[in-house]
Amino acid sequence: MGSRTQSATRPSSLVIAVLCFGSMAGALMQSLVIPIQSELPALLSTSASNASWVVTVTLLAGAIAMPVAGRLADMYGKKHVLVTSAAVLLVGSLITALSSTLAPVLVGRALQGAAMGYIPVAISLVREVAPPHLRTGAVAAVSATLGVGGALGLPLAAWIAQSYSWHGLFWVSAALAVLVLAFSWLLVPATGSARSGRLDGVGILGLSVGLAVLLVGVSKGSGWGWGSATTWGCIGGGLAVLLAWGVYELRRRSALVDLRTMALRPVLFTNTAAVLIGFGMMAQSIVVPQLLQAPEATGYGLGQSILAVGLWMAPGGLMMMAMAPVSSRMIRRYGARITLAVGAVVLSAGYFMALFLMGSPWQLMLATIVACSGVGIGYAAMPTLILDNVPAGEAGSGVGVNSLMRAIGTTTAGAVMAALLTSQLQELAPGGPSIPTSGAFQLCFLVGAVAALAGAAITLLVPREAGRRAVPGPGAEQELPIRKAGSPEPARS
Repeated sequence: MGSRTQSATRPSSLVIAVLCFGSMAGALMQSLVIPIQSELPALLSTSASNASWVVTVTLLAGAIAMPVAGRLADMYGKKHVLVTSAAVLLVGSLITALSSTLAPVLVGRALQGAAMGYIPVAISLVREVAPPHLRTGAVAAVSATLGVGGALGLPLAAWIAQSYSWHGLFWVSAALAVLVLAFSWLLVPATGSARSGRLDGVGILGLSVGLAVLLVGVSKGSGWGWGSATTWGCIGGGLAVLLAWGVYELRRRSALVDLRTMALRPVLFTNTAAVLIGFGMMAQSIVVPQLLQAPEATGYGLGQSILAVGLWMAPGGLMMMAMAPVSSRMIRRYGARITLAVGAVVLSAGYFMALFLMGSPWQLMLATIVACSGVGIGYAAMPTLILDNVPAGEAGSGVGVNSLMRAIGTTTAGAVMAALLTSQLQELAPGGPSIPTSGAFQLCFLVGAVAALAGAAITLLVPREAGRRAVPGPGAEQELPIRKAGSPEPARS
């Protein structure tokens, strides 16, 4: 009764809006520096290889933070983690805004990435604060912001970088962080009660080291070379650490991640599909801008400026949010399983369209809108499948792991797309720089389409009906029925 009384003191729509805004601000950090990425070596007085870590460290920190934040939210309360994540975003933004050398910028960008832990916690919390008739749509809206923030960040960051100092990017992110911190502190209710248990410090360390080493190897593979001992040493070492971490977690009563719950068929297949759909979302975000910016002298390049590229990509980001209510209606009518599969098929259709619509910016924009529609539908359905199939006390951790799997997909997409684009190169002039051929771009679109279709196929392996499982209750083991994945919750008195 206490949590419901607290949540009733303010309109649920206001709380949902705060959670959407905070999640979008966190996701914005992914694309914040992309417009100035080529200028970072000169801005920070460092090499291009070192400057690339300004992007990589944010992705790594976000991937690690999301499952950790989910577990901390289950243990100590979701509001506490939301407020802390917003404070971390503020500190990271201020450090970066006040810095002009590599080391402090990397620290600030890592903190900005860590603030993405806000997102899975917001997704799991929104289901507690939303009334039953709005619950599915609210989860869909908050989840969709993970793609929307990244997509809309590109034109916003390009405009700020071209109109003002590059430090302005981080002053704007600091201002957003202040708003997220204030709104989360003042308007988000403290629902439910914290779970007992000890913080799994060794588990956090093991997951952090394993993920960091693995994802560094994947993200840097194109630069270091896929035949490099360093690349495969990182990938192999990361997998070895994660394997040891998994053995350790299975032996703990208060584990960071309940791997037995993650191995349930609905959860396992949903998370596997999340990797492929995350791959599909990031692939078009990488390939389409490069095609739009390619010189017209190539015969296929469209010669657009960075700001123009952002504007051509923006409608796709808006479409992700527009698809949230559509996905909500589909979930209520057909279930989250079918909705996620449909989203993956629509994403694949966008890639197939791009194969034949490379002739002008508006054609690519149309293909991107279709692809982003699929991402919006799929991203909105994924957390519903997870939340319907994990115990309530593991909601934050479950959504955090799902967000991690999306992040692994996006990181892998960056490496695969870079390898494909460099597999077929041409010179515009003798001795000039080499750029990808038209065939390289088409190959990227084809791989993206196949990955999305594979995601749809894996989603259909999620059982239509789950069985019954024991879910820990306060002081006793309770048998709770498992609903059809994505079906509406029963009415509560």
